[in-house]
Amino acid sequence: MPCPPNTRPLAGPGPTLATPPGATDCHIHFFLEGFESQPGGPGIRELATLEDYAVVQQRLGLERVVVTQSNAYQLDNRATLAALARLGSHRARAVIAVSPDMSVPELRRLDAQGVRGARIMNLPGGAVPIAAMAPVERLVREVGWSLIVQFNGREMDEHLDALRAIETDYVIDHIGKFMPPVTADDRRVDELLRLLDRGNAWFKLCGCDETSTSGAPGFEDVAAIARRVIRHAPERIIWGSNWPHVGASREDYPDDATLLDVLLDWAGPEERQKILVDNPAALYGFDPVVDRT
Repeated sequence: MPCPPNTRPLAGPGPTLATPPGATDCHIHFFLEGFESQPGGPGIRELATLEDYAVVQQRLGLERVVVTQSNAYQLDNRATLAALARLGSHRARAVIAVSPDMSVPELRRLDAQGVRGARIMNLPGGAVPIAAMAPVERLVREVGWSLIVQFNGREMDEHLDALRAIETDYVIDHIGKFMPPVTADDRRVDELLRLLDRGNAWFKLCGCDETSTSGAPGFEDVAAIARRVIRHAPERIIWGSNWPHVGASREDYPDDATLLDVLLDWAGPEERQKILVDNPAALYGFDPVVDRT
């Protein structure tokens, strides 16, 4: 059956935050016509196209994007690669699902297209869990890619050994995805900071609406964790919208402008420049931003 078109809200008032040139959304998904969900992943309720995201991107004042492989597609990266090809590597990168049986020459061909990372998802529906991460990490290390790793932060102790064993760069996804949020002084947040201090870990501000119990617009329970991490290592932080928010109902659908405006409260101007521009450029290899003044 054909997948229905998008019904999610796209347009609306812009954010209060005036984004700097080169501002980057480091986590979005596309659901394109002609690409079906794969066994093991969640179904696709409706499309989320490049044209749909272009409305959101313009509304938020963003210029660059990192397309992230959706769980729905599992190890079938064709939709993500098709979106990347249309966007162009001058303004887009991709993080795909990598299986251990892929080859280094294959990854090098994908690198030339703008792929720069592999997704590790340790929650239901993920194509590659932490238990299968080690051979994938060894493989992507050969081409200089990073990982994005998502898990329930409350289970941090179970994953510390695997995280410490990573030699390439990796991103701890979704503000640590503490479900439900812990206090900012929780020992598992302490461990997260120690991982950042090792030099190859990054931290993504993304999906606060998925875990917060206090809710919008401030997401104060998650905000406390985010603020502590930003103060500790602003040079290791990136931000993503998590569009199109596939798990959110229409009644609880987040406002993308609100999800960007949290940075006004969480970070100062210099930190926001790093989070939105400098850090994504360093991690994903975007060209330096040209001064337009």
